[in-house]
Amino acid sequence: MNVSRLIPATAVAGAALLGLTACSASDAADHRNGGRLNVVASFYPMQFLAEQIGGKHVSVTTLTKPGVEPHDLELSPRQIGGLTDADYILYLKGIQPAVDDAIKLSGAKHTVDASTLTQLEDHGTETGADEHGHEHHGDEAGADPHIWLDPVKYAEVAEGVGKSLEKTDPDHAADYRKNTEALVTKLDGLNLAFRDGLKNTTTKTFITTHSAFGYLAERYGLTQEGIAGVDPEAEPSPARIKEIHTIAEKSGATTVFFETLASDRTAKTLAQDTGLKTAVLDPLEGITDQSKGADYIEVMQSNLAALQKALGAK
Repeated sequence: MNVSRLIPATAVAGAALLGLTACSASDAADHRNGGRLNVVASFYPMQFLAEQIGGKHVSVTTLTKPGVEPHDLELSPRQIGGLTDADYILYLKGIQPAVDDAIKLSGAKHTVDASTLTQLEDHGTETGADEHGHEHHGDEAGADPHIWLDPVKYAEVAEGVGKSLEKTDPDHAADYRKNTEALVTKLDGLNLAFRDGLKNTTTKTFITTHSAFGYLAERYGLTQEGIAGVDPEAEPSPARIKEIHTIAEKSGATTVFFETLASDRTAKTLAQDTGLKTAVLDPLEGITDQSKGADYIEVMQSNLAALQKALGAK
């Protein structure tokens, strides 16, 4: 279903920021990298936010290198040590257990958990658009962390990140505010493109090897059917494969989607058994040479085109 923001983004961000440890301008200056804030991002969606909002005032490094599956990330001692020296750490709790543990043990003071900047929901492990989905805060078990795949929620997070950077580095607050507004405008445009582009389709159901698209499905009135849950390389049970066969027949689904950072074997096997097509629907956990776009906006536009084709957009 097409839902509006659950609560105003500014209210969410403001409430979340009450829990942040403030860093004064003098503190930040003591730890600058060439006059810029030393920012550590956990993986690509957080890196993109930090770079877009921080602009010339930040030096961003990411813990997850391009091509590495974020869920399986193991940190090196050097990366763990670097967390202590960071001026600002942006991560998303619940995606990378190794990162969550390392940040907790590092004692780093200036950390922002993106999951606290919007409202999380429980989409389950195998189906997406739950009309009566239960809402959770970021630290609750069962909450779906894939918030960046919904442009509206991602915009809420962007607003919260912008406010936290303003607080961390008040000398450049005006620039952070301007950059945040520019990014939110792009995300609002992306939201409108998805809303209008998926309004009239032959089917509303899509099948994917990675159940990462629950928020996207709910936002635009679609139903996600995950083959094997949140692990993109998990083997589906025989019962689930049989169930997917039935769902595909009843819903008119045409395509089994897989992702660039995981094996396409399961998708191709299922597609062969059911006579369906295969295509890429990118969960945007990293950008590589195989990505259909150079950044978040471009890859999301490619995702929209793939969904329109698979769902029979009119």
